[in-house]
Amino acid sequence: MPREVIMPALGMAQDSGRIVAWLKSAGDAVKAGDALFEVETDKATMEVEAAEDGFLSQPRFEAGQDVPVGEVIAVIAASADEARTAEAAADGAVEGDPAPSGAASDGGDLPPGREVIMPALGMAQDSGRIVAWHKTPGDAVAAADILFEVETDKATMEVEAGHDGYLAATLGHAGEDVPVGHPVAVIASEQPDTPIARGVAERPAAATRPAAQPPGAAAGEGGSTPPEPAPSANPGARILASPKARRLARERGLDLAGLVRMGVPQPFHVADLDTLAAAPAERAGPATAAPRTEVTATAPAAALAEFLGFAATETAAPVPRAGVLAAFAAAALRTAQGGDGPVAVRCGDLHGTALYIDPDLAGVGALAADDADETAAALLTLRDLGATRVTGARLAHKSGVEIVVTASADDTLSLQLSADPAALPDDAALALLDGVAQRLADPMRHLL
Repeated sequence: MPREVIMPALGMAQDSGRIVAWLKSAGDAVKAGDALFEVETDKATMEVEAAEDGFLSQPRFEAGQDVPVGEVIAVIAASADEARTAEAAADGAVEGDPAPSGAASDGGDLPPGREVIMPALGMAQDSGRIVAWHKTPGDAVAAADILFEVETDKATMEVEAGHDGYLAATLGHAGEDVPVGHPVAVIASEQPDTPIARGVAERPAAATRPAAQPPGAAAGEGGSTPPEPAPSANPGARILASPKARRLARERGLDLAGLVRMGVPQPFHVADLDTLAAAPAERAGPATAAPRTEVTATAPAAALAEFLGFAATETAAPVPRAGVLAAFAAAALRTAQGGDGPVAVRCGDLHGTALYIDPDLAGVGALAADDADETAAALLTLRDLGATRVTGARLAHKSGVEIVVTASADDTLSLQLSADPAALPDDAALALLDGVAQRLADPMRHLL
């Protein structure tokens, strides 16, 4: 179905916009997001984008002309022929359908006066939400007075009355969405005897403004302008999104960080929420990570190296570094928990880990991974990165306790512990890492 391109409103007092230049020509193929033309108003100069892919019809207005807000100025259709047909049909419809006045547009029961309409900040916007009214029906207002706040897909803005007079009617309650181009209020020259405060649902059926509907209004938000490229896809960076998208995401239980993970360009708009909701893994957003206990410690690297050399000489065989670290960790964990049951430690390096069962009870000459139970779960995992260039690491933890060992240039081992409080209380976590650090600093004392 052909989509109309209309003249948007940037403010309530704006009656028209001047076309500065057309950036596309009749018959051109356009993509959603392509800039069609530049428009100048009393508040700003902006580029107006195409709401969907298609072909542009012959523009109804030329550069330099002033066009009333809500006026159809072109059509985007699936083909060049369809664009020409839709253009001709639009010409006939507009000629026979003048814009209604304030009273007639809402069923004829409103006081006479100047209408304040819902503005459009973009071609794909079909409505705006009234956040709050700053004036009460019956109040005297000046043209520059703030009348109400409106939230759209692109911004939250304060709307001025645009005319001096009295607020004779409000045609939407705070929290309600009002279609673009529909009257929101009436400013009368004389104070009304009976001011009107009416919600959107209370409007008479005749309250329509077809000429001011944005392109694709009947199709919903599926034709929203595609998001612009994001300045950064770093999940830790500030997420750029329109106020309306943020609010709806909160109401629908969606996490906008999911769009970052999916690679959707920022800033995010309302249409992106459908993409997010359609992704099963992101439907309700990622579960909020439970807080973890984080502890750090240091120990001299030389002491461990000396002990490994001594143990190899005494046993006449290489002693596995992972086994020694597992033994230190198991002994410290047993002390921290105050228990005497079996202790399983998964220990290894950058390339993987192996399971050690009660390594602190095995003796130096019997330290070996338990191949039979290598797939078994373990409360404690120790990753020894001392032989790598990694100088620090904070890994993604799901459960249990993990200690990461790294080496620094000053011959010091750094220990970083991350623990699930449900698996290991804070006091035990502190005692565990302190115990491992003490054993690394003086291996002979704690292992023998």
